[in-house]
Amino acid sequence: MALKYKRVLLKISGEALKGKNDIYDKEKLEDVAKQVIKLTKEGLQIGIVIGGGNIWRGKLAGTLELYRIEADYMGMLATIMNALAFEATLRKLNFDKVKVYSSLEIKTVTSSYNYRNAREKLEEGYVVLFAGGTGYSYFTTDTGASIRAIEIKADALLMAKYGTKGVYDKDPNINKDAKFYDYLTHNDLVTKNLQVMDSTAATLSRDGKLEIVVFDIKGNENIVKVAHGDLECSVIK
Repeated sequence: MALKYKRVLLKISGEALKGKNDIYDKEKLEDVAKQVIKLTKEGLQIGIVIGGGNIWRGKLAGTLELYRIEADYMGMLATIMNALAFEATLRKLNFDKVKVYSSLEIKTVTSSYNYRNAREKLEEGYVVLFAGGTGYSYFTTDTGASIRAIEIKADALLMAKYGTKGVYDKDPNINKDAKFYDYLTHNDLVTKNLQVMDSTAATLSRDGKLEIVVFDIKGNENIVKVAHGDLECSVIK
């Protein structure tokens, strides 16, 4: 089956890479990396945003009684660690066309973000990682992913969930009667108070006319399948 998109922004939660007893699981990292390499070789242009939840959670900041701004920047630093871990995994698998951009400049290991440069690298077949969120506190990685997807002119934002096939009207892990949505509008995310992404990200996606695809990353080559339009998922546009 042919690719459904030419260029996508893949948003992965940090928890999707988490090990049972550590912040990373080698097999999970390599599984995602192998799928990304496979799709890139097929011609899909891929930008990636990885959350930092496997390293730093806001709940812990509350427990430690830290101020929100400091806690947010710690979360941004966690996303940089994850981007570097994923970059290293790609290179270990002999894929060297990878570029890490960060909103928080760390000259030794990342490049300063520039949307024009990012587009050029995608055209050249690079996997482009966007780390550091937006670079500002009070914004989530979902918002950062929406902004980057719009800026690189992605055909879709692929929102990977772990163990949930898409969007429901309520938590399907708790409610057996939860209703699955295969199609929604951006306004539905806000009016129905659906917990797909924060309201800022939803509004930005709506204004940028960005298609959002919510799918379950937990499965055999589910990233490959969703990129080919061959996986049950929720589409928002």
